[in-house]
Amino acid sequence: MTSPVQPPQPLALYGPDFAADPQGHYRRLRAHGPLAPVRLAPGIDALLVTDYQAAVDLLRDTHTFTKDPRAWQATVPEDSPVLPMLGYRPTALFSDGDVHARYRDAINDSLALIEPHILRAEVARVARRLIRAFAATGSGDLIAQYARRLPLHVFVTWFGVPPGDGERIVNGIGGMFNSAEDAATAYADLVEVVTDLVADRRARPRRDLTSYLLAHPADLDNDETVRQITLIMSAGHDPTTNLIGNALLHMLTDTRDTGSLHGGAMTAYEAIDEVLWQDPPLANLAAHYPRRDTEFHGVRLRAGQLLLVSYAAANGQSPPGLSEPGVGSGASAHLAWSAGPHRCPAKQPALLIAMTAIEQLTSQLCDVELDVPVSGLKWRPGPFHRALVRLPVRFTPVDMRAETDRREASDGVSDGPSAVSISP
Repeated sequence: MTSPVQPPQPLALYGPDFAADPQGHYRRLRAHGPLAPVRLAPGIDALLVTDYQAAVDLLRDTHTFTKDPRAWQATVPEDSPVLPMLGYRPTALFSDGDVHARYRDAINDSLALIEPHILRAEVARVARRLIRAFAATGSGDLIAQYARRLPLHVFVTWFGVPPGDGERIVNGIGGMFNSAEDAATAYADLVEVVTDLVADRRARPRRDLTSYLLAHPADLDNDETVRQITLIMSAGHDPTTNLIGNALLHMLTDTRDTGSLHGGAMTAYEAIDEVLWQDPPLANLAAHYPRRDTEFHGVRLRAGQLLLVSYAAANGQSPPGLSEPGVGSGASAHLAWSAGPHRCPAKQPALLIAMTAIEQLTSQLCDVELDVPVSGLKWRPGPFHRALVRLPVRFTPVDMRAETDRREASDGVSDGPSAVSISP
């Protein structure tokens, strides 16, 4: 079978041009067939799957493809900025078969301890506190002051991270996803924070997910525990931050409304669903490697060659009526949560956090509007995410101090950190 005509040079998925117009890049890539060559960083090439059916086939095919990157990684410079995202670690993301099942069971069982109604109440409480901090000013940055800080609180609370280390976690995760020159340093700092946490909980267990992972029947050693936690944090914090930010932007620019969040035609659920379909916060990932030389959707592949799935591009190629079992149909059949054995295990907590964050903001601030033209918004560069640098807004100032104090007094909680209830 003749392979589709490929572009003469891989198309770069890094830098400001890609960040400013990813959909234009995806259109050019789709013109060359279901797989097309891309460049993730200088000297680091991959094949990007842009077709929906090909993406689903890849995500489900554990016989032809492996998730273990070590053969590919041996061909990549040790200082490559993509290795903090793609380099091997003993986690569920980079393993297959029984090893994957062992890690995945520990992650699934840990996340299952989070009580949804308690989580919703805690997210709502923190959301009100964050909004109160800038509500009286009449303006704010909904990324730095809200969308980034809300998931941070959740992860710090879940895992028992010392509050003073929260910013190191955010910076470490953000540096990984940016895949710039400082990516390795950012990831190393994230690992250092979690390593210290795991060592402390090994000696002094508490009522948090770190302690539970250490006590899980999977019998994870300290390094395995560190790596599962950094995986959960990196897969949960940055994408959830971006989901909140992208959905708020979508609501602010929805043509069915007048550019205000309050009382608009689009609900938080609709905005989130449309963003996951059209502009997912995790745009390109799901690295796979052929176990042997093979042909896939008409393209010859070499053993160990890097393939990535473009959730953002593939969603635009969804065949009518095709859906992943268990995730719905039609517009809800998007691949933003991935598919197959490595589909996202934290879909429900992430949705709950994002929904609650948006609902709290729209209920507390009545007339939020963008403070810059849409064309003036900047997006973080990097091949893996779709993430705003800032989301500046303006609104009528409101003093929320009395109302927030009244709510928290009635809830019996303080303004400081509190623990999400974790069922034993």
